[in-house]
Amino acid sequence: MLEWLSFALAGVIAGFTAGLFGIGGGLIIVPILVTVFSWQGMSAEIAIHVAIGTSLMTITVTSLSSMRAHHGYGTTQWPLVGRLTPGLMVGSLGGAVIAANLSSSVLQTLFGVFAILMAGRMWLPPPQALSSKLLSKLFMNLFGTLTGVISAMVGIGGGTLVVPYLAMAGQSMQKAVGTAAACGFPIAVSGVIGFIWMGTQVHEIKGEWLTGFVHWQAFIGIILTSVFMAPQGAKLARHLSHRKLSQLFSLLLLAVGLMLLSRG
Repeated sequence: MLEWLSFALAGVIAGFTAGLFGIGGGLIIVPILVTVFSWQGMSAEIAIHVAIGTSLMTITVTSLSSMRAHHGYGTTQWPLVGRLTPGLMVGSLGGAVIAANLSSSVLQTLFGVFAILMAGRMWLPPPQALSSKLLSKLFMNLFGTLTGVISAMVGIGGGTLVVPYLAMAGQSMQKAVGTAAACGFPIAVSGVIGFIWMGTQVHEIKGEWLTGFVHWQAFIGIILTSVFMAPQGAKLARHLSHRKLSQLFSLLLLAVGLMLLSRG
């Protein structure tokens, strides 16, 4: 029962913060799961790998809800999603394979550095439009692959990377966000396949509730509570300024990054 409660609480925190800050929960779910898994006695050598694989598994569900909402608003540019998807899936699969072969300390360090970089970006002005050439097939394939690799290695849906890229390509912020929301699903699906395959066939990870590097009990607990808490976070966000939210989120990411770097 205590395990269920811990994962449900993780879902409450992840869902609320995701709704509050308007960003996918991967950057929050991973460090929470690493902490919970360590409390439960999971080996430190696989805890962050399982946290990342499980985070991607949750995104396969949450991204569908986000995708449907943005499609209803008419902000999803499906032709752009189609151009990005092949690179995103190849990159995500590759990222999962790379992550599975990295030591826990190296992977935690990479996640910590990424969180700190994202924290710093929150203090920068919004990206400016540079060139529509960024929407060419070559650029989008290259960017999609790189985004897929990074996203799978840190357990996120890619929105933090796709949104500024599309904004620099001349898309409005609304269309950039709507299009990025649809990119989370192919990243998550491909990444989960990679983490399950590497965990079961290569590293032979075994344990209760585990299929490779995906922890099903954690997945169920997080999904059941996060879907209810995300709207509550979004409701509170309406009463805070965008600038204040960005600053609060940057401080949260900074704390997460420093915590994982200290453990790495």
